[in-house]
Amino acid sequence: MGYDLVLEQQQKLIMTPELRLALKILQLPAIELEDLVKQELETNPALDLIDDTPEEKTENNDINDKDKKNLLDEIDWKEYFQYQGKSYCLENTDIEESQETNYENFICYSDTLKDHLLFQLRALKLSKCERAIGEYIIESLDDNGYLSASIDQISDALSIDKEKVQKVLKIIQTFEPLGVGAENLIDCLLIQINALGLADDNLITIIKEYLDDIAANRLQIIAKKLSISVLEVQNYSDIIKGLEPKPGRAFSCGTENRYIIPDVFVDKIDGEYVVTINDSYTSKLMINKFYRNIINTGDKSSDAMSFINDKLSSAMWLIRSLEQRKNTLYKVVKAIIDYQIDFFEKGSRYLKTMTLKDIADEVQVHESTVSRAISGKYAQTPRGIFEIKYFFKSGVGSQSGEDISSESIKKMIKSIIDEEDASKPVSDQFIAEVLAQKGIKISRRTVAKYRDEIGIPSSSRRKRY
Repeated sequence: MGYDLVLEQQQKLIMTPELRLALKILQLPAIELEDLVKQELETNPALDLIDDTPEEKTENNDINDKDKKNLLDEIDWKEYFQYQGKSYCLENTDIEESQETNYENFICYSDTLKDHLLFQLRALKLSKCERAIGEYIIESLDDNGYLSASIDQISDALSIDKEKVQKVLKIIQTFEPLGVGAENLIDCLLIQINALGLADDNLITIIKEYLDDIAANRLQIIAKKLSISVLEVQNYSDIIKGLEPKPGRAFSCGTENRYIIPDVFVDKIDGEYVVTINDSYTSKLMINKFYRNIINTGDKSSDAMSFINDKLSSAMWLIRSLEQRKNTLYKVVKAIIDYQIDFFEKGSRYLKTMTLKDIADEVQVHESTVSRAISGKYAQTPRGIFEIKYFFKSGVGSQSGEDISSESIKKMIKSIIDEEDASKPVSDQFIAEVLAQKGIKISRRTVAKYRDEIGIPSSSRRKRY
């Protein structure tokens, strides 16, 4: 062993703090990016927001050449001042900026299942004890309306006879929606058919013993065991499938509200699709005028000056990363629109197969950059709001040489099944043959996979007698 000097050549990817910041900002969706900008505004005194008033905009744009020269001696602000105080959009700059929307104005209150049941309970003439039992039972219901505690548990908790608990439970089971207060699915369905006046011996027997056969459409087995016709069993099956297995799911559970703030707006103006980046916050960032003046007058060697230089440098990198994010996102979405123009003109049936590499080659960036640019972001288009990842679909090749996306194939499969004879439903193999005639060669197994993904049961479960 010894000490030697070894000269070697190798390649390394060095992730500088500036590069990490740029990658992080590129990947953030609009709402998280807004939180990041707010946090930077709180921690970095050199950052400021441009006021919307014309006087403030004029003041921000009136920067003399001497100040610019002094600033550039310390930090390169050339790129920053090019866009300072302006809304960034590569085309259609004459479009008026839309007013900011306060999403809290769209929040509405809706009754929960328990609120709805408590209202019905308080409308009845009950004793104080019965009302207390009823409130305890209602609070013991889950989000689907099923009783999560047994009669014995409720009786022990309230120190009340089981008969009284059972009596109040029967009253609650008559409330709307029908089926609440049931202990299981069978009990729920029986409550509904009794309330609707549909109960008979055969229907009750089917619900209690043959629900699995109903789900699998094995109607002939049920008909044989009950000594009735298959058509009668099918009528019973239709009644059961028309009932609600989860009575409480029609009510608010407090978790269904989901607001999406689009990162990109796509509008069709004069026959052309215009892309606008949602930059309602980031386009108003600027360097604070007070700290900008300190650079010109302060002592260059002081600790305070060093602190201000660090903050100005951090602010510059943030603004530059935000502008780079807008530029990259704009180019990616524009390339997607050009590639998927048939989708925007004709509908989802014309969605083409598209990969990250297709867009990366068009924009001349790496695939990972495209992946970060579209991660978790949404686009508002004339055809609705879509996650940008929606446009990246796998697919198969056709005889004409064009690739067809899996979404388009699913639409074709659904169209074929909608036109089938219900008494003789088409098989997956038949669907594969029909698609082959249209130039799309996929296996029966792939047809079954796509059919399951769009929620269509197999041919044996679709058959009607």
